[in-house]
Amino acid sequence: MSIVLTPFARARLFPRETRGNTIQDCTPEDFQRRLNKEPPLRVLDGYAPFCKLHVHRNWTSTRCLTVPITDANRHRLRSAYEARTKAELPVLVRWFEGVQPPVANWLVVILYSREQLAKEGETIDADWGIVGCLYTMEPEEIPMAPITMMRNALGVEEGGSGVPLDREAYRRSVAFWECNANWRP
Repeated sequence: MSIVLTPFARARLFPRETRGNTIQDCTPEDFQRRLNKEPPLRVLDGYAPFCKLHVHRNWTSTRCLTVPITDANRHRLRSAYEARTKAELPVLVRWFEGVQPPVANWLVVILYSREQLAKEGETIDADWGIVGCLYTMEPEEIPMAPITMMRNALGVEEGGSGVPLDREAYRRSVAFWECNANWRP
């Protein structure tokens, strides 16, 4: 099985200007090389048959992706309308500023099949393409954000995958994201 880093994931996980909330101490090439060489501790099914999650022990200083919302840090939450790419419509997002989560124990790499990426207009020379990565304390997936589920349901034209909305998965996502938020340095 071969894995490559997609341009979408490269820009988000390894931005040109290094940020504290992205993958640390590792180049994109080293990241891809390691994922092809080192078998994952676990392989989880993703939200659709074309999606798999490879769980690896964190070998970097990358910090957890999310922070629990508490009365002590709620005042640090920020929000704005943002688009992930120029082609996508902006959506409401929120994040913490001024908090620093612990170093993650796990990197949960999100992979899409070559066939799905082709449907989304991305041709790859591998079996699987990296589309994202979760930085977690536990060796498991955190729920996809509700807005990402909605974007996926809207289809490829709107930056999604075309997978219909699963109401129960959406409710679980809302329950998680009501109590947690991403962070920015």
